[in-house]
Amino acid sequence: MSLHICILEADDLHPSLEPRFISFGEMFKRLFYRQTQAVEFQVFNVVRGEYPKLGQHFDAYLVTGSKADSFSDEAWVVRLRDYLRGSYLRGDVLLGVCFGHQILALALGGVAERSDRGWGIGVHRYQVEYKPQWLPDEVDEFQLLISHRDQVTVLPKNARLLARSDFCANAAYVIGEQVLCFQGHPEFTHDFARGLMHLRQSVYCPEVYQAACHSLACEHDGSSVARWMLAFVKAAKQSRTKISDHRSSSARNKESACTA
Repeated sequence: MSLHICILEADDLHPSLEPRFISFGEMFKRLFYRQTQAVEFQVFNVVRGEYPKLGQHFDAYLVTGSKADSFSDEAWVVRLRDYLRGSYLRGDVLLGVCFGHQILALALGGVAERSDRGWGIGVHRYQVEYKPQWLPDEVDEFQLLISHRDQVTVLPKNARLLARSDFCANAAYVIGEQVLCFQGHPEFTHDFARGLMHLRQSVYCPEVYQAACHSLACEHDGSSVARWMLAFVKAAKQSRTKISDHRSSSARNKESACTA
C-alpha cells in the first residue's frame, strides 16, 4: 500500500546551517524513505503561504518543527492553526513534531505555552504510557533528539497520552485514528542537533548545554518513531478503505433490492 503524505514545512534553515544541512521537509522525506519506498511526499512551506490546492487530498498531513511559537499571533501561524482545525474537522489524518505537536494541540482545544522548565536539548528519554495496536508490545520507552522550550501543558479533551518524561509531561499523544504527535525530533541527526545547539549556545544554561553535548554520544529512536508514524497512517487508511467499501456494498445491495 503506497502512502501519500503532505509535509507542512513550518520553518527554513538558519542561513549558517544551510550549506551543511538539508531542509526540514527533506529531513522527513529522507527519514521515511529509509523505512520504505512505498511512500510519496509533497512539501508546502507554510511560512511562505504554500498550501495544498482545494480538493487535493493526502493520506496524512505532517507539520514540522519551527523556531516560531505555536501560540504566536504571526499571520502565518494563525492561518496554520485555522487550517489544521479545518483539516481535523474534515477527517484528515494529522501528524505533528515539536512545533507541529504543539500547534495541533492548540488548534484542537489544548494548551501550549512557554515552559518554566526552560530549554530541553540533546537526547531525551520518554516512558510509554499507552500502547495502541500499531506500537510494538516490547516498547516501554524511547529516546529522541529534542530542541524546545515550549510544551503542551494541557492535552485536547479527546487526546490520549502516549509518552511522557519528568521534563515533558505530554511528550506524545494520539487522538483516535486521526492524530499522532511527538515533541521530540525523529528527523534530526546528531550532526544537525549539534550544529543547532552550537548556534543557540548563548541562550542555554551552561550546565544544560554541557549535559546535552554529552547526551549526543547516545543513539536515538528516530527510525522507530518514523515506522510508528507510517504504521499509524497505514492503519488509518486501511480502516477508511474498509468503511468506504462497506458503504459502497450497502448502497449496491439497496439498489439491487429496489430493482428486484
